[in-house]
Amino acid sequence: MVTFVTRFDLRAPGATGRERSELYRRSIEQAAYLQARGRQPIMVSEHHASDDGYLPSPIPFAAAIAAVTTDVPITISALLVNFYDPIRLAEDLAVLDHLSGGRVSCTVGLGYRREEYALFGRPWETRGRDLEARLEVLLQAWTGEPFEHEGRTVRVTPRPLSRPHPFLMYGGGSVAAARRAGRLGLGFQPQHGDPALKEAYDAACREAGRDPGFVLLAPPGPATVFVTEDVDAFWERWGHHLLADATAYQGWHGENASYVLDASRTVEEMRDAGVYLVATPEDLVERCREGEVQLVTSHPGCGGLPSEPSWEHVRLLCERVMPALAPAAG
Repeated sequence: MVTFVTRFDLRAPGATGRERSELYRRSIEQAAYLQARGRQPIMVSEHHASDDGYLPSPIPFAAAIAAVTTDVPITISALLVNFYDPIRLAEDLAVLDHLSGGRVSCTVGLGYRREEYALFGRPWETRGRDLEARLEVLLQAWTGEPFEHEGRTVRVTPRPLSRPHPFLMYGGGSVAAARRAGRLGLGFQPQHGDPALKEAYDAACREAGRDPGFVLLAPPGPATVFVTEDVDAFWERWGHHLLADATAYQGWHGENASYVLDASRTVEEMRDAGVYLVATPEDLVERCREGEVQLVTSHPGCGGLPSEPSWEHVRLLCERVMPALAPAAG
């Protein structure tokens, strides 16, 4: 089975204001195109204090996507809860849940960059405990019932459309993250496919008196896929955008493991590494049929890709790859 997802993070190193605005508009147009031609799930991401303009506000961006789509699932991954007031976050996500008809899910993240915690004046040392406390407030707020919060009685309205609340998962690449997800009763989406993380999550769920929830392990194969008519020309002309994306993530993650990381320092190294796959439609279809690619993660604006290669990729994926794999697509 092959699963498709399209991701937007709006990262564009060196972009002018007009170029960045075009990238935002283009992403919404592509979301509408995906609704019309492919109905691929869409994922939006969140980071802060990034020189390349990485998307810092995924909730309004997800709302914009919801406004131009009707039944495409939308995921915010990861939602960095420690940088929000939990009462306001409960309100914003409830409104988004109604606007989208319950189509938006969230993978909650702790965050791994000290710069982001410094930006919001949040303590780094207690981030795990702080996240759990905020999540408990969030879940309590969504009941619609009054409760005590910071010495006062509060009640959040409206309640979300989804019951008991919008679908939440917890993201992370450590045993501590797996156990936190199980303890809080959330699904779990680790950053890599280590089976030990699922085992830790399942055990934590049982210790908390509940059956294990949904776990989405990272599959084998490339982390990001691009489709083009001419692979060599794509790498030669646009490969530096992919390299910028890879080197930025490598600088952020350091020693943290993640299946999306590529340690390449040149475009030539990236072609051999295989984390970022560039393929013709026919080649990608064959790789999917052989089981080499099980998850096709499309990233049309990767590293600030301009409109020309971005749209070529989206159209080829929707018009030639997905129809060829339709019987096996998930």
